[in-house]
Amino acid sequence: MADQTHVLFVEDDDVIREATQLALERDGFAVTAMPDGLSGLESFRADRPDIALLDVMLPGLDGVSLCRRIRDESTVPVIMLSARADSIDVVLGLEAGADDYVTKPFDGAVLVARIRAVLRRFGHAGGDGRAEQGGAAGTGGVLTFGDLEVDTDGMEVRRAGRPVALTPTEMRLLLEFSSAPGTVLSRDKLLERVWDYGWGGDTRVVDVHVQRLRTKIGQDRIETVRGFGYKLKA
Repeated sequence: MADQTHVLFVEDDDVIREATQLALERDGFAVTAMPDGLSGLESFRADRPDIALLDVMLPGLDGVSLCRRIRDESTVPVIMLSARADSIDVVLGLEAGADDYVTKPFDGAVLVARIRAVLRRFGHAGGDGRAEQGGAAGTGGVLTFGDLEVDTDGMEVRRAGRPVALTPTEMRLLLEFSSAPGTVLSRDKLLERVWDYGWGGDTRVVDVHVQRLRTKIGQDRIETVRGFGYKLKA
């Protein structure tokens, strides 16, 4: 398992859990599969996996609450799985700290592609794939925007001199904005650069992450340009 990417997969449906575990293992992942939220949390704390796949509807401790527990302890990437493309499910999962979501029923190849895309953003190899560089490349040094400082070498952020804790996805999003302050970046462009989507994606992922980022760096630091996207105020 040491040479493999370790996936924690929490799913209460026996058929989906077993079939998905086999599919992921065939693609080179090491998988720990759990049937409910409480056992999933215990497994996460014991094994510290590289990525977590969490079904939204779980017995005992639902997937959104499990995601919050994980995010309180770690920045490990999280993908939520939902049987519905319901806005509430999607937004609640993302607001809880998930990095992406996949709607069930899903194609195994699509799920693997999404897992590897997330892992590339976090600097992990995905299964038999290799880690790749992507997203915004810092120009080096510290970029300053009012009371906001972005250290692109140390990958640290400070606001009014105090450290700001960002998840890797939030950091990559901020790097995109800070590499082009004052420039409007469309949601599709951010999906491509930050989430590594080579196909059309759900722009709600961008909207929720921008809102989460705003709560940490200042609500007025990122401006919405209606009909076009977002920009960082220079």
